[in-house]
Amino acid sequence: MPTTLKIDFVSDVSCPWCIIGLKSLQQAAAQVGNDVQLDLHFQPFELNPQMGAAGQDIGEHLGEKYGMAADQLKQNQEAIRQRGAALGFTFDMDGRSRIYNTFDAHRLLHWAETQHKQLALKEALFAAYFTHGQDPSDHATLAAVAEKVGLDGVETRAILQSDRYADDVREQERFYQQQGISSVPAIIINEQYLISGGQPPEVFANALRQIAAENAGG
Repeated sequence: MPTTLKIDFVSDVSCPWCIIGLKSLQQAAAQVGNDVQLDLHFQPFELNPQMGAAGQDIGEHLGEKYGMAADQLKQNQEAIRQRGAALGFTFDMDGRSRIYNTFDAHRLLHWAETQHKQLALKEALFAAYFTHGQDPSDHATLAAVAEKVGLDGVETRAILQSDRYADDVREQERFYQQQGISSVPAIIINEQYLISGGQPPEVFANALRQIAAENAGG
């Protein structure tokens, strides 16, 4: 019998290190094989909760937020692109030029969990933004992505046109902030163990094996 580990994956769909972390975790789960089963839940975190509807130029935003110069940005983006490629994910750094608000995406992800489509939607949202350069705050884009993974289009649009799940998302965000989460990805295993950042698969695999052994009494 495999040991089931609950994973609360705190992240934002506009965070490149979050998709790197997810792909690494998935490869780690494949490495540990049938010994461990992941009970994966995506929890909301907004890197830029005050971002306006029009978004902001990436270079301008990172310069303001982190003091990152243009040459630093290029180096950083190339490092991210290479990490993604090694994990089988395509970052098109020339295809996206802006940072957007992601609150509505998190509302859809909250609903998608009740429909057993959360992982599919999360991965599709990452691809929409990082691979295809789409705007994850745009309702038409969000609806198309949701329908692509099998979510009901009429219900998706109704959610987006309302404030449904807004309070739930804000409550979850507050909870993880109160737990000391200030950067993402933050991967919380069995509500006890925290792994931060886009770690290599081997780091996740070792952690999964160790925690599974402890939970199995080994």
